[in-house]
Amino acid sequence: MTAWMTFLHAGVVLNRRIDHQLKEDSGLSHVQYAVLARLAEATSGEIRMKKLAGILNTSKSGLTYQVDQLEKAGLVRRKPDPDDVRGVIAVITDEGRKRQAQAAPGHVAVVREHLIDVLSPEQLALLTDGLGEVCRKLRATEESGGWGVPPAVSG
Repeated sequence: MTAWMTFLHAGVVLNRRIDHQLKEDSGLSHVQYAVLARLAEATSGEIRMKKLAGILNTSKSGLTYQVDQLEKAGLVRRKPDPDDVRGVIAVITDEGRKRQAQAAPGHVAVVREHLIDVLSPEQLALLTDGLGEVCRKLRATEESGGWGVPPAVSG
């Protein structure tokens, strides 16, 4: 229980600090920064909305709201998916790239200050391994189509 409560508290406080820093430095929320960062990392600067929602672990409606806000600010635009008439692609604009690049140094600094540099290399390795295992387990259950049902093992 202590590990769980500490994990929850640290996550909330760290996210609050990151969100505050991003709003102060660039006027972006943490989620908006994540959208811009993922789009900026993409080779073409664009990702289908459904895929982007999966990458960011958010709902399609939550992503739509954030992209609406980014689009109003001129940081992202949308275009139809040429391969699927139902699909929409989010595209980072030049202004979006500038804003993301402007926000990145402060974002990295606050993450380093409040997480990376707080932990010893051994603690960081254990955290990485432990949370990596949690992510692998969650991905496996999602891919199996159920919660808590492991994927079928072929033999």
